[in-house]
Amino acid sequence: MTILGRFLLTVSLAGAALVAPAVVAPTSTDAAQAAVYSTCTISRCTDARTARTGWSSLSWPTTAGWYAWPYGNYNYTGGTFQNREGQLPAGASYGEYDVYSRARGASRDAYRIVVNRSTKETWFTPDHYVTFYKL
Repeated sequence: MTILGRFLLTVSLAGAALVAPAVVAPTSTDAAQAAVYSTCTISRCTDARTARTGWSSLSWPTTAGWYAWPYGNYNYTGGTFQNREGQLPAGASYGEYDVYSRARGASRDAYRIVVNRSTKETWFTPDHYVTFYKL
């Protein structure tokens, strides 16, 4: 390869590195920034409670996938919530469910409810598992 070819290759690789998005690995401080609240008083809590009612009417599906929603469109459950950060009570099995219905196959947003499969205690997370509000 010529010197000019090497130079162009180096510049193109460096340019790609400058415009590519940075990927930051989660750290132990991410879990420390998470919060769990004993009540839900933010504006979307009503929507989360409606989602809880809808998923309950579907008998809390445990298999990930799209489900016909009682209020129209579809809604998605990702199946099991792992509670890896330990923000919710330990020793329980949790399911995670989308709050807002949409056309089947549409992109998911960050709004979820997480349900203890035994007790049906429910938490709303408006920011994809950073903050939890008990419903």
